[in-house]
Amino acid sequence: MKFAHLVQINDPRYPLIEPLSREQLWRGLVLRAENPLLFVLALDAFESVRSGENAIARELHFGKLTLRDRVEFDPMDKVRYEIEATRDSPAATLAMTIEEPEANQLFVRFEYETRQGGAGAPLDDFYDSFAKQAYVEADIDTIATIRRLALEFAL
Repeated sequence: MKFAHLVQINDPRYPLIEPLSREQLWRGLVLRAENPLLFVLALDAFESVRSGENAIARELHFGKLTLRDRVEFDPMDKVRYEIEATRDSPAATLAMTIEEPEANQLFVRFEYETRQGGAGAPLDDFYDSFAKQAYVEADIDTIATIRRLALEFAL
């Protein structure tokens, strides 16, 4: 399954919503990778190891399920997650890219790809529809958390 969508960060039509700078947004996206407990529901624990200047290898624990991934940073532009396949979960990628079509007009493009075979069955279509909706909600929550942290802690 491939899926992508945009979340608008700053909207001049809503002046009561404090705009985020590109730097604040970037720090928030990096924080999501470095401390996923602030962002990921149902995550019980995690360990991470810096595996280079712009990469982290992580192990995420959701109850009995453990996922391993590698997060790569393209500074001020993109965070890319490469999730390893497990017996219970297919390999997947997530890319979060900051887009700025005009000055201070910030968006984040979220791009998902799950690599599993057999697409097209009714159950697969149902699952994909449910997963897409869950991704959108989680991504909106990610931006809301970044916004809250920026206001509370001068992110």
